[in-house]
Amino acid sequence: MPPAAPAALGPRDVLARYRRAMVDKSADDLADLYSVDAVHEFPFLFPGMPARYQGREEVRAGYRAAWGASPAQPQQIREVAVHESTDPEVITVEQIVTGTVATTGEPFAFPGLLVMRVRNGLIVHVRDYMDGLAVAHAMGRLPAVAAMLSGHQAG
Repeated sequence: MPPAAPAALGPRDVLARYRRAMVDKSADDLADLYSVDAVHEFPFLFPGMPARYQGREEVRAGYRAAWGASPAQPQQIREVAVHESTDPEVITVEQIVTGTVATTGEPFAFPGLLVMRVRNGLIVHVRDYMDGLAVAHAMGRLPAVAAMLSGHQAG
């Protein structure tokens, strides 16, 4: 179980740690940023990802499995903008995850948007708007995704 997060840890501090965990592909470091009952949602179609993770341990298990199966090697998360909210717990983040695909050496750049709520130093809710089709394209998985969406097996 992770140590209690200091209450002084605000949304921008948590965002910095979140990004570090993403670049490191550390499911444990990422999950430890979440409250026990946090929700992480993927509102846009993201083939291979569930619509949501419910709770810290689902975040941990889900990201461990996804990152373990992915040849994507993130190297940087470029901040496009961080928008403050009238609610001090909430920030909206525009960013681009860049890196390479280990199996091909090809570079990738995935734009995304996060709406993150942090309470008492822990993430309680994230809405993660990532371009899942761009991810599938970069990983060479578009034929399988198209087959899945049309109800057929890729051959």
